[in-house]
This record gives sequence, C-alpha cells and structure tokens, in this order.
Amino acid sequence: MQLTGAEILIRCLQEEKVEYVFGYPGGSVLYIYDELFKQDKFKHILVRHEQAAVHAADAYSRSSNKIGVCIVTSGPGVTNAVTGIATAHMDSSPMVIISGQVPTHYIGQDAFQECDTVGITRPCVKHNFLVKDVRDLAVTLKKAFYIAKTGRPGPVLVDIPKDITNQKCEFEYPKTISMRSYNPVVKGHSGQIKKAVQLLLEAKRPVIYTGGGVILSDAAERLIQLAQGLGFPVTNTLMGLGGYPATDKQFVGMLGMHGTYEANMAMQHCDVLLAIGARFDDRVIGNPVHFGEVARKIIHIDIDPSSISKRVKVDVPIVGNLPDVLDELQKLLDASTGNPDAKALAQWWKQIDEWRGKKSLKYKQGKELIMPQYVVEKLYEVTGGDAFVTSDVGQHQMWAAQYYKFDKPRRWINSGGLGTMGVGLPYAMGVRFANPKATVACITGEASIQMNIQELSTAKQFRLPIKIINLNNRYLGMVRQWQQMFHGNRYSESYVDALPDFVKLAESYGHVGMRIERPADVEPALREAFTKHKNDLVFMDFLTDQTANVYPMVAAGKGLSEMILAEEL
Repeated sequence: MQLTGAEILIRCLQEEKVEYVFGYPGGSVLYIYDELFKQDKFKHILVRHEQAAVHAADAYSRSSNKIGVCIVTSGPGVTNAVTGIATAHMDSSPMVIISGQVPTHYIGQDAFQECDTVGITRPCVKHNFLVKDVRDLAVTLKKAFYIAKTGRPGPVLVDIPKDITNQKCEFEYPKTISMRSYNPVVKGHSGQIKKAVQLLLEAKRPVIYTGGGVILSDAAERLIQLAQGLGFPVTNTLMGLGGYPATDKQFVGMLGMHGTYEANMAMQHCDVLLAIGARFDDRVIGNPVHFGEVARKIIHIDIDPSSISKRVKVDVPIVGNLPDVLDELQKLLDASTGNPDAKALAQWWKQIDEWRGKKSLKYKQGKELIMPQYVVEKLYEVTGGDAFVTSDVGQHQMWAAQYYKFDKPRRWINSGGLGTMGVGLPYAMGVRFANPKATVACITGEASIQMNIQELSTAKQFRLPIKIINLNNRYLGMVRQWQQMFHGNRYSESYVDALPDFVKLAESYGHVGMRIERPADVEPALREAFTKHKNDLVFMDFLTDQTANVYPMVAAGKGLSEMILAEEL
C-alpha cells in the first residue's frame, strides 16, 4: 500500500505510541493536519502560540519520561518555536519537533513563509533533518525518536517540505535503527569505577552532588540506595531537585548561586566529591578559579563525555548511563570489605550541622505584607508536598526551589539552563496532559506569566484545572534585586507599572480569579483553590512585599563560600 508523506508521518507517530501532539496549523503543514483529522489514536492539543507548543511538549516529556512531540508550520511558525527548542536543548529534554517547510523546488528562493529551519535550529538541537525524499521520511522519524531519547537526551527537529507530505511511497516503519556515527556509551569503565569506590571509602569529608541527569535517567532510587548506604551528605542542583528526597536528613539543600549555606560550604570544603549527572555550570560552582582553591578529589559520572572536565578538571571521569554505572558502583561497594571512616564522617556531619545552624533560608513574615517565601511554604503544606510544580524564571523560581520540598523526581519542572520566562503556564499544561489526575501548580510572577498568558485559552478549551500562584511584586524581581545590589539602586526599566487586573483577566477566559493581599488570607485562599475549586483553573494573584530578595546569593565571579546572606532579622 502506498501512503502520502502526511499519512506516513501519522503512522510513524502511532507506531511510537505517541499520546499527544502539541501544535499550531499553517500552510506548510495542512496535509499533515488533514490526516490528523482522520485519525483517533492520539490527540492534538491546539495551543495559542508555537512557543507554548514546544514548552508543553517539553514538560510532558520531563514529567513522564516519554518523548514530547509538537508540530509547527514553516517560517514564523518555526521561528516562534526556537525559544522552546533552545530551552529543551539546554535542559536535555527528549523531544521531536515536526516543522513544515515550503515545497522543495521553492527552497532557497525566498518563498512565502520560508526560512532556513535547519540552519536556524542547528545550534539548539541535538540533531535536525531536512527530508528531501518521501521514501526517507519513515526512517528519518525513527532516527529522530531514537536520537532524542538515547545518550544525553535532547530535542530533534524534522523539517518536512509541503510537497513531501503529499507525495506517495510504500510505507514500512523500521523496528530498530542502527547508526554508525551515533553509538552512545552505556557501560562505565570498570577500572574507573573501581578507582571511584576506593576514593569513596577513603573519604573523610565527602559530598554527593547530583543534577538533572539523575532525573532524566530515572536513577533516583539508585542514588538513594547509594547515599544512604554510605551515609554521605547529598546536594542537588536546581535541575536535580527531587532526585534525592528533600525531607531526608542527609539532604543539605540545593547548592549554587541561591543554594543553602550548608550545601555551598560542604561543596567548597569536601575532600571527595562525587558528581552524578551534573555539569558544574556557572550558577552551581560560581567562578571555577575559586572552586579550585581547595584541593579535593572529584569523581564525575555522566552520559555525555563533553560535559566531563569542561569547566572543572576531574580526577576520575566515568562516561556511561547513570543507572548502569550506579549499579556497578553499588555492587563493588557491597562486595568491599572496607567502610567509610565512621569517626571522620561523624566529625564532618558535626561541621555541616554547624553550617545548618546559620538558617540561611530564614525570613520574617509580618502581619501587613505577604512574603513570597511564606506563600510557597503554605503551598507545600496545603498540597502535602505532592504536587507537580512548574515555575517561570526569576525570584519566584528560586523561592519555589528553596521552600517547596521535592521528595520525588519529575515533580519540579522549570527552565534551568536557558532561564526562559513564559514557560510556567505551558509547562503546567504539558504536565497535566502527562499526569491527568495530578495536582499541578504553576508558581509565576506578574511579568513572566504575561509572556504566554494567551494559553489561558488553551487551558479553558481542554478544561485543565491548573492552580496559578502569581507572586506579584510589581517589579521584574530578579532584575530589581541585581540593580539594588550591583547597580546603585538604579531601577532601570524594572518596574511594571501597567499591569492588568489578573482576576478580571482570568475570569474573562472563563476561569476563577482570586486576589490575596493579607498574610492571614494566604492559607485559606490556597485551601479554597485546591478544594472548593479543585476542578477549575484558579489564578491566584498574591500581592507580595516588593522589597523581598532571594538569599543566600553568590554574586557573579565569586566563590561558593562568599555568600551574601539575608539581613539579620
């Protein structure tokens, strides 16, 4: 049987057991949308902007460990999607993006809605393809799904000219795929793993430092077994939150620019550092020069060899899939006759507890102004710590990371690497589609939420009962904080003085709107939203203290031990 390219695409998505496709139609993808209309094996989610389609597919993937899929048209359709693609790329989120392209004989002639999609997206995808022959379409899509998921995951784009979607050929979807030029390493080097075991058993001041790789590879249970067996302190990056239970006594909090005092001091003063699925980025270790001031042995496990010794030279590099490497590491530890130095470890924990005594996340909630930290703490209480939480980017993102204790992986969905404002609402949509019975809360700010606020329409169409927690301080909060601390209180273009009435705006879309202005009303409002309005989208506009800053803070170019702590309260 011969099928058109559009029919082949639909059949390929069905073969991959795709549940949802997020997208927005346009001229170059009309044959595809015509075939979408004729099938019922997966659902199409019509967003209101292509950027939101990619973000929603991204969050669908992050919260479910499935591959998110989206479809956009050529020209402005795909350029609108680039921000979402770059966001997914920075955070290694597995996705497949289908983009329409002008007919093959028009490519390069400045045709209507033409752009060089392959060229534009090359720097921000794991890989991309331009399909020039309908006979290559099925195998190209198989490659796209394979590349997106294996090795270090990431977004893969398939650009399909319009005429290819209407041409016919015989259809056969490959059962397996083999690519000579792409063979990710899975098993770690046994000799290197043995060296790592020896260092861990000799450690006197150890720290386990983990990132988003633990979440992406579903290695959280193995991490817990390893850490609790050794009795070592654990710290997570922003992307790694939930990889180790935040309520466990061995967890010392998030590290980095806005990490806890105890996590940063432990990182800076450890003698053996086990890095798992993390990349030592600038927001985590600050200036590498300062990080290297204290001598330590570093073990680094990662699927991506290019991430190892990229910013910090390590002593024991181990390239491999985290679950495989951790299994081998655990076997060697279990078989070992040695144990960590209990006396030295007890002394190390005593030091860490002294650092904990700083209470670096303390704040003071008065009777007049709502502190944003208080809202997040109450959200944690009201949801029992069991919600999926998405966030936009800025101060509210950091407060969410600091004060909502994530005990499970894939519950914290945010833009870590690219820092993309506007992700929160489409992320919440994607999470809800992936987890249809889950409680989903979006923590945002009055500036971020407006960047994709049109998705309130999508949420209405698909009856998504998301709870939006808007920490409204009437400023571009993190910009204002930096201007206060490093730019002489010159608040250049950081004040938002033309805000909409968010309650009325939410109601105009058919949702529930609430404005909360007093601290005493925070908890009752949250309980009402999650009980009385359980099945509704509720937009909660919390008017918060405009002067609140995120502490601790490591200024740009400084070392982890040079933290700015909260003022004495």
